[in-house]
Amino acid sequence: MKRLPIGTQSFENLRKNDCVYVDKTEVIHRIISEGRIYFLSRPRRFGKSLLISTLEMIFRGREELFEGLYIYDKWDWSQQFPVVKIDWTLIDHSTPEKIENSLVFHMKEVARSYQIALGAESAINCFGELIESLHNKTGKQVVVLIDEYDKPITSHLFDSYLKPVRTAVHDFYQVMKGADEHLRFVFLTGVSKFSGLSIFSALNNLDDITLHEQYAAVCGYTQEELESNFSEHIDVVTTHLNMTREYLLDRIRYWYNGYTWDGKTAIYNPFSTLKFFKVREFAGYWFGTGTPAFLIDMIQRRNRADAVLEPIVTGEKVFDGYDPADIGDVPLLFQTGYLTIKRKELINGRPRYTLGVPNSEVNEALLTCLLHAYGKYPGEQIDKLRMTMERQLTVGDEAGFARSLEMMIATVPYELHIPREAYYHSLMLIWMRLLGFNIQGEVLNNRGRADAVWEQPGGVTVVAEIKYHAEKTTKALLDEAMTQIRDRRYYNKYTGKVILLGVAFSGKNIGCRMEE
Repeated sequence: MKRLPIGTQSFENLRKNDCVYVDKTEVIHRIISEGRIYFLSRPRRFGKSLLISTLEMIFRGREELFEGLYIYDKWDWSQQFPVVKIDWTLIDHSTPEKIENSLVFHMKEVARSYQIALGAESAINCFGELIESLHNKTGKQVVVLIDEYDKPITSHLFDSYLKPVRTAVHDFYQVMKGADEHLRFVFLTGVSKFSGLSIFSALNNLDDITLHEQYAAVCGYTQEELESNFSEHIDVVTTHLNMTREYLLDRIRYWYNGYTWDGKTAIYNPFSTLKFFKVREFAGYWFGTGTPAFLIDMIQRRNRADAVLEPIVTGEKVFDGYDPADIGDVPLLFQTGYLTIKRKELINGRPRYTLGVPNSEVNEALLTCLLHAYGKYPGEQIDKLRMTMERQLTVGDEAGFARSLEMMIATVPYELHIPREAYYHSLMLIWMRLLGFNIQGEVLNNRGRADAVWEQPGGVTVVAEIKYHAEKTTKALLDEAMTQIRDRRYYNKYTGKVILLGVAFSGKNIGCRMEE
């Protein structure tokens, strides 16, 4: 069974260490054969660095690393090009002065690797001299690969260094405009497309492929790629979690799939998927690798909880270059991966996009953060409320359980109330998890999908169906919920005591019904 390349950003290391590699060289071959200067935006931890590393190995002519891959017999490996690779995560960008010094050092290190001595002292002059010198010495035009081009900007979005850092980065990228005759290929990755930086204004022939349909799957995994490349790992997890393959794939899809950049091609988050196969538990791996505190703060300050709680319909302007000093909330949420394109349609020939939260991992993590940020429920009462609700479930106290739910909902401010069944479903699950209940959402059987299932002390299992309708009575909704549970036999797979629970939200009224 091949190793999982968690955190591996080097294509060479990945191939030499027998790691899983989802072959992206067909689309990479198209990129390097059809154009010269590209920009690609994807959220963090989405495989951008591995893509840059793969491009580097191709242009350096490392044929042996590509045996068995699509590109192996389609590329002229005798054509080796000098490569200047800049990874901004390795450049000190804490201040403008450190950016300058770090870039100078890096340019001279690249030059030394080609036995070239640079005479320039400034970063922009070193960059220009390096490109020209490499071309002159090797007789080959230069390949420039820039990973996380916007890292110095995003690191200073909310501090006083933003303006001078932006100027420093702009001047550095401006070098490539005058070096065009020396350049064979340029590829830049980043999270955001910021206006005012010379790569978008000076490089007139730059191709932004972020939303191009033919490049939608250049990073991340499609469903077919997941099932074919991770088949053995899927088998291991089905045994570990005691699930059928069909059910496991459904849960993985529910948690980690759902990103699209063309409105059609669904993509798995690669970092979360790899972590899941290693840990073998469903959890928010990608969300936990970086705090969204500034996003939650922005949502609160601008009162835009709706941006992550319900779909956003927008035109193409939302994907244009952004002013880093005044970036909007929806563009920022999209670029950072908390919103994705759910649907693209043409209206009078112009595209219209529907944006939404990609999957359960992001939805639950965002809602949890919002509840913590907005909610006022006293922390010291959480244990008490959990024990009360456990007792109410055990003894079948329908009215008491409904009152407990009312207490929870009452702590949620109006900003977080969305009149949709899916919203109340998510809200109840998040609250129950915050209280410490071992609850699962969207549990599949051969007849349908139960809204929630959770295990109680003493071998008791609760199977719940949640209904919302502003104009129906709680009684009518509870009748629907209990009928659906019985008709689809959500309870068949469980042994021991099973409690069937219907929960109804009708406007501000909440009702519960319990049956064994």
